[in-house]
Amino acid sequence: MTNAEVSERELTLPDELRPWIARIADLSVSSVPAAPFVHLPDADTKLVVRVEGNGRRSVLVVGPRVRATYHAAKLLVSCVELRLAPGTTPPLLGVPAVDLVGRAVPLGELPGRAARQLAAEIKDLESEAAVARLAEVLPERLATAADPSRTGLVRAGVDAMSIRTGHLPGPVPDVARELAVSERQLRNLFAEGVGLSPKHYARINRVRAVVAHATELSWAELATVTGYYDQSHMTSDFRALMGVPPRSYFTGRLPEAMPCRAPQGNSQ
Repeated sequence: MTNAEVSERELTLPDELRPWIARIADLSVSSVPAAPFVHLPDADTKLVVRVEGNGRRSVLVVGPRVRATYHAAKLLVSCVELRLAPGTTPPLLGVPAVDLVGRAVPLGELPGRAARQLAAEIKDLESEAAVARLAEVLPERLATAADPSRTGLVRAGVDAMSIRTGHLPGPVPDVARELAVSERQLRNLFAEGVGLSPKHYARINRVRAVVAHATELSWAELATVTGYYDQSHMTSDFRALMGVPPRSYFTGRLPEAMPCRAPQGNSQ
């Protein structure tokens, strides 16, 4: 997509939401782009408040995406995306994150009264008003529903399996040992609070780092700084998650776009 077609701005994240929401962005599309819309592999669960070109409003839960997808674009007037911090999904939505992997579900159709109530509260609000409403209601609700010790372990595990300056993900047994849990417990924590295994979380994190820094380094340098054994391993993993090798992706030779599918569940 070109800048003329898509406008994105990051909204101010209220202090009250920082323990639970990682980022809030407002996206608008001024025209239907000709190029496919690329959805990168994504380990986060998101709440999405969207307005379509026909005025229809909806609130969706979009779960983790294990591989890239390429879709024909669809005209939206606006779309507010709230990225949930690791460990937020179970106390906020009442379901483990693993149940949402690869799904886009109307928020009001999740089991439990809390999800239906939240959908009703924010569906008809504009972006800033929706954020303000969430800042009012979420901290108290999450404080009573969340288990601080489990949330802390999930976030420590995610931090250990993430790439950042001067740090590469370690082997899963080493991370489990550092957190004083078994490997099985670590996998269960990730399934509940993230939706993915620790290893797959790290793979997604690596591939997204390759996408983010591909114009800054040579392929061999990029493989080294992102923790791959060598360039061929990077290329293989990139192809597995993105559907094409790095050179094809960055020269625009993308897989054929699929039509946008309606979210699972009944339309409202």
